[in-house]
Amino acid sequence: MTSISTESPRTALSWKLLPAALLSLSGVPLFAIGNELLGYGLLVASVATAAFIDHRLMRHLALIAAGMTIFSLVPLNADLSTEHMALMGGALALAVLVPWLVSRFVYREDIIKFPVNTGRKWPLAAKLYLIGVVALGYFILPVYLIRTGVYQNWPDASDPDIFWRLFLGVNAVGIWDELFFICTTFTLLRQHFPDWLANLLQAVVFSSFLWEIGYQSWGPLLTFPFALLQGYTFKLTKSFTYVVSVHLLFDLVLFLALVHAHNRDWLPIFLY
Repeated sequence: MTSISTESPRTALSWKLLPAALLSLSGVPLFAIGNELLGYGLLVASVATAAFIDHRLMRHLALIAAGMTIFSLVPLNADLSTEHMALMGGALALAVLVPWLVSRFVYREDIIKFPVNTGRKWPLAAKLYLIGVVALGYFILPVYLIRTGVYQNWPDASDPDIFWRLFLGVNAVGIWDELFFICTTFTLLRQHFPDWLANLLQAVVFSSFLWEIGYQSWGPLLTFPFALLQGYTFKLTKSFTYVVSVHLLFDLVLFLALVHAHNRDWLPIFLY
């Protein structure tokens, strides 16, 4: 069904934006506010509205909605018990696998990709950017975590077992962020909207998810620009490897800052 096919491209884009915006905004009540009824309602409204506007858009929004629904069914927090880590890990894995499998083998599309070996060398600017990411994290993260007290959303890593579980969890979630929000959500939205608009839409869901896992207080002022930069970086590099490298370097600083925040006499490398 493509009831807007006779409209001008600008009008068609405006109509298509409605269901996409509903899907993007659903992340706020679903993850940031904790209003599941409103969040799921917006997801359903998004897909249902798209069915009357553009059938292909509906199919792609349904894939994103499926992934969001899957990982919304488990508590998204820093509980490092074996049971919770297995449950959350399984849900996050399914949230990526289900959209990819349906897109590839049901829709017969080759849109969702995870380009690891692109065959292109990283230019000097890309390497300097990695250093800049570490520097920004070094100066911003300790201040953010300690002044707001949000470091308490993550467990104290004094115990060696918790230390390594936290390290594994932070890095695993960082990799997953790029798999779902960039390689899946952003990629699917780019099929229907200009890159800048698709990036804004994915960044809302991205930062809503990060709010639930602990980046609260004024965290969105940090996470929303980060999500935008990751989408833009993926557009430029077309490399999953590179955006994951950026994310893991930032998360390494996050991990060290969390350890420092819980134990101020540890890692006296930070200024705050």
